[in-house]
Amino acid sequence: MRCPICKQNVAWESNPFRPFCSERCKLIDLDNWLEERYRVPSPVDTGGKNAGEDRTTGTKGERD
Repeated sequence: MRCPICKQNVAWESNPFRPFCSERCKLIDLDNWLEERYRVPSPVDTGGKNAGEDRTTGTKGERD
């Protein structure tokens, strides 16, 4: 297996830092998450058929 950060070959068994090769790479990965360098994609709002609907109830809202 390869370390996701430095790409070195890593022994899986008896490795306390798996899937990383070392504590250093593990901390680099944690920092990447904390600094929001990794992103989880979200659905794109197309503004199509649901435009104008209240997102919490799914019904059309009325304005005064």
